Amino acid sequence: MVEKTVTIKNRAGIHARPAALLVQTANQFAANIYLEKDGEKINSKSIMGILTLAATYNSPIKIIADGSDEEDALQTICKLFENKFEEE
Repeated sequence: MVEKTVTIKNRAGIHARPAALLVQTANQFAANIYLEKDGEKINSKSIMGILTLAATYNSPIKIIADGSDEEDALQTICKLFENKFEEE
């Protein structure tokens, strides 16, 4: 299991489009990938789960990956956050 905490950098936070991009990306991996915010841990392969986090600008999010391709999964998901979900 690997984990990393990232900060949401895009001004709109995680709304429908970034959530869909997260789900599409997470589903490319065999590893279980979770997002954790304020003690709430959700499956990143669930768009409804992601939206219920209400993750806004500058919110810290912990990304947790566990499985055969966990390192690649973690790096790829982190890049989405670093690239502001390609919105800016």
